[in-house]
Order: sequence, then C-alpha cells, then structure tokens
Amino acid sequence: MNSQFQINDPSIESQWRAIILFGKNSATYKFAFAKALLELIDHQKTKISLEELSIPFANSIVEHLKKTDKQGNATSSKFLDGCRNFIKGEITEDNLFHLTEKYGFVNVIDAFQNVNGGTIPKLFYEKDFALGKKEIVITDNLLEIKEKFQFRNLEQEVEARWSLVETAWNLKINPNLLEVKYDENNSLFFIEESDLMKRIDITSVRDALSGYQKGKCFYSFQDISITKNDGNVCAVDHFLPHINKAAHAKAEVNINGVWNLVLADSKVNAQKSAKIPEERYLKRLFKRNEFYIESKHPLAETIIKQTGSTKEIRRKFLEAQYNIAKSQSIQPWKPEIEHKDIF
Repeated sequence: MNSQFQINDPSIESQWRAIILFGKNSATYKFAFAKALLELIDHQKTKISLEELSIPFANSIVEHLKKTDKQGNATSSKFLDGCRNFIKGEITEDNLFHLTEKYGFVNVIDAFQNVNGGTIPKLFYEKDFALGKKEIVITDNLLEIKEKFQFRNLEQEVEARWSLVETAWNLKINPNLLEVKYDENNSLFFIEESDLMKRIDITSVRDALSGYQKGKCFYSFQDISITKNDGNVCAVDHFLPHINKAAHAKAEVNINGVWNLVLADSKVNAQKSAKIPEERYLKRLFKRNEFYIESKHPLAETIIKQTGSTKEIRRKFLEAQYNIAKSQSIQPWKPEIEHKDIF
C-alpha cells in the first residue's frame, strides 16, 4: 500500500482508497467490482454469491462500454466480447449474467485487495469457493465503511478514476502528451483532442480530487462531501489565488493547473477567499501532488508536465510560484479550526 496513506492514516477508508488509487489498472474490472461491493453492502449483504455479484458488475461494465470501448489492455476477452454482444442485442440479459459469473471474476477477486505487491492489512472480504460454493464473505471492515461519513463519496471517486483511465486508453494518447484541463465554470476536467478538434469532458473535479485528500478539507481536515444534494458540497479552491493569475502568467504558469486545485469546506474556502495560505500548507500541496504521481493516475502526467519531471524540480516550482503569490499578498492565512494532519 502507498506508505503515506498507510502510516499517517491506517483507517479502513484509506485502505479502500489505496485499492482504487494505487492498485493496478490492467483492466477496469477493479472499478466495476468496487461499485458492485458498495452497492451490495448498502443492502446489508454479508455473504455474496458470484451470481449476485454478476448483476451490478456486468451492468457497470456495459454502461461504460457504451461510452468507451476499451476497458482493458488484453487483446481479447470472452467476458468483454459477451458484454459487447449484449449491447448489440445478440444475447439476453440472463446470458450476460451467466457469462459474467463464468468469466468476469477470474482474476479480480484474488487481485482486488492487493496493492503494491502486498495484501491490505484489513481485508474487506474472504473468498469461499469450498465444497462447490462460489461466494465471498464480507468482513466487518467493509460493513464498517457503510457507517462512515465518507461512504457517500466512495462511488463517485471510483467513477472518476474509471473515467480518467478509460479516456486515456480509448484515445490512445501517449501518457506524456495527456494534459487534463480545468473548466472552472462547470467544475469539470476535460481534454482537447487535437486530431478530432473537439473537447472531451472526463469527470467532475470534486470526484477526481476527493480520494487523494481522503475526503477531507485540504486546510482544516474536516470531512467534506462531494455529493451535490448534501447541501454543503465542498468548494474547488485555487491554493494560490486565481486573482494573481497575471503575475503567474509572466512566468508562463497556468494557475488553473491541476497542481493548484484542492477541495475545501465551503465555509473555510469563504474565509480563505483570495488570501495566501501559510507556507506549511505548501508542503501539504507538494505531498498531495506526489500522491497522484505515485499512483500512476492519468492526472499524474498532467501534474508532471505542469510542474516538472523530478521531485526536486517540482518542489522548486511550487516554491517559486508561492513566492510570486506572496509578493502580491499582505498576510498569510490559516483556518480558524484545524483537525489532525492526515497527509
């Protein structure tokens, strides 16, 4: 597991996020499996058969195949071909679910809880295929997640990661050339596909950033929500204020870059306004950006392109931009209340 996630915050929510953010992405089955687990534990399931899993699992894959056809690196897949046949109306829904049960879980059940070559400390389920059974037994760890504040954010975080991965695959973009841009008015990440001369919306900024902040306000560490109907949805904040964009532009730096965007509690963000955070928060921003890069996230390539190819170059980049912002400011800012540091 990513060491920073594990050492500073060994919570079950962070272990779940380590799977989604730092696990391998050779296929998108991991994301479909995660969504199926979240849906079924929401129904208080403690033992789940492959037959039950096949329904939400297949439905998620089909939904994404309709938008983007490439859902893995393998040259062929009986399961994905079956999903495509279902979309074309060549097989029934029952056939689809039977095919999913047979081929869809070949690797994902064993691999899902492995991160960076090791198994997560607190398992979310155990496999029980003894005596002809084909089911997984849900542990208290996964059931506990359902009772956490962060449960409301997890499905959207999975969808955001899935969307970014499949976009890079389907456009066949060299990762080093992939640059994700920010639509401030609609709070969306998008790319501009030069060959097709069009913009492609990828995912919500809030959904994409939340997991890397562990669902916490960047400044105060209080829980935040990315769900719009919660009534207190978090704000997307420019760490270094947007008001100074002209000063940064002289250094050929885009203040709207992913590197400078964080999520904040809406009240904290209102207090911050166009102020410059204290310098200790710059170290936190550096750590947050390094999380992206360590996770091989598609946004990682954008951050590298915007801030530098090595850790030391990226550190100096942030320091230089901070000094530019500070020269335009009178007094550094910090939140009135701040909980325990989770970065």
